[in-house]
Amino acid sequence: MPCENDTAACAEITIVRDSPKDTQTRQIVVYLDGENKGELMFGFSMTLIIAPGAHTLRVDNTWRHQDVQLELHPGDHVRFRAANAASQLSWFLLGFLGFGPYHVSIESVPPSP
Repeated sequence: MPCENDTAACAEITIVRDSPKDTQTRQIVVYLDGENKGELMFGFSMTLIIAPGAHTLRVDNTWRHQDVQLELHPGDHVRFRAANAASQLSWFLLGFLGFGPYHVSIESVPPSP
């Protein structure tokens, strides 16, 4: 990775999991270019320092996944919010059975002023 010795040549991706729509259950697994980078539980975040270029960011709750295609330049710091969300049927199943299918989502977060 060309930015290992020069952090100014790096790009960063931060993924947070703090959405009020989140069910606050089940982990979300984060992949970058097919490589598992870790799991996010509700209330946590992770920052990945990577080489600039084209990348695929995937969030996966083991039932569903969503991908984002990125083109990053040196010094870029992009932010995303990931969440597990439940439909009406899912909430019913959660209450009745204790589990149900969730939809995973990832959305871009605007930079802080």
